[in-house]
Amino acid sequence: MSLSIKHVYIIAEAGSAHLGDIEKAKMLIDAAAEAGADCIKFQWIIADEIVHPQAGHILLHGAPVPIWERFKVLERPPEFYGALKEETEKRGLMFLCTPFGLQSAEGLRNLKVEAIKIASPELNHYPLLDAVSEFPLILSTGVSKLRDIERSMEHLTHNDSPALLHCITAYPAPEEEYNLRVIPSLSTLFGTIAGVSDHSLHPYAVPVLAVGQGARIIEKHITLAHQGKGLDDPIALEPQDFKHMVNKVRAVEGKPSSVIIRELSKELGEERVENILGRGIKKLAPSEEPFYSTSNRSIVALTDLHPGTRINEENAALLRSEQKRSAGLPPHFFNNLMGKALKHPVKAGFGITLDHFL
Repeated sequence: MSLSIKHVYIIAEAGSAHLGDIEKAKMLIDAAAEAGADCIKFQWIIADEIVHPQAGHILLHGAPVPIWERFKVLERPPEFYGALKEETEKRGLMFLCTPFGLQSAEGLRNLKVEAIKIASPELNHYPLLDAVSEFPLILSTGVSKLRDIERSMEHLTHNDSPALLHCITAYPAPEEEYNLRVIPSLSTLFGTIAGVSDHSLHPYAVPVLAVGQGARIIEKHITLAHQGKGLDDPIALEPQDFKHMVNKVRAVEGKPSSVIIRELSKELGEERVENILGRGIKKLAPSEEPFYSTSNRSIVALTDLHPGTRINEENAALLRSEQKRSAGLPPHFFNNLMGKALKHPVKAGFGITLDHFL
């Protein structure tokens, strides 16, 4: 199945900015609708589907926070997401949600959603891709190499052309690293519509220039206030800025790329615009390169594993290792490791590598 998109489709990424508060979520939905978005996206968070309880800390609003615990407090029952979907559709928007594992994917299936968004770190979560393959899909491609995208698209050969969002997995993402000329290449290489998921701080530079490069989908974070305690609030757009971005995108739809570049160059300068456009070669951006292995899914030990332990689905899983734990082998090795005995110990929360078997 594929998405039917008649104009540039604008997704307001709310994520978990509601902090589990249904009233705050309704305010985000209202803000997205009033700003002119086509869709609002949430995240169905189940901590154990994302990281190990011992994954370590991240810096949030200047302070170290245990990442698993941070995700844990954002967990909500299926009824919460049902209410989000109902409120979203009342406002005339499409409800979109990101699952992070098989349980959240099943929850979205039970809600009979129209489409599913896969976040960049889950691009290589092949069991998840299998679980949602019957839905129209939008795949983000941050912190990935071309071969990673190819492998995922090959895995989805029975799905009718998932849409691809060019992305930089950094918060904030430097706008000069966005390399927007890669968008038409992705569309041509994979025979699908492409767009951009923008984490940069400028309200509209990346979205507007992306439209000039053929982007059919624009995703950008929305928040009620930068000072909120949401994971992405510091880099998200407040409602008025989001509306301004939407208006800027609508104003350039249908204009030739050369005109869009010339108009924005007058405002931002030719050099800045050229840097945002980049060379069009798909590669890791400098800001995300250090996190390539740890942000993406890899094979991680669920418990302390001792020499002689044979790998199975009870003691290993596909998780993000995050920055404080070493990554394991990529997910496409998981089946090959089943039943293999370790020669060296692996601590819980750390990646399982070939060295552990040699």
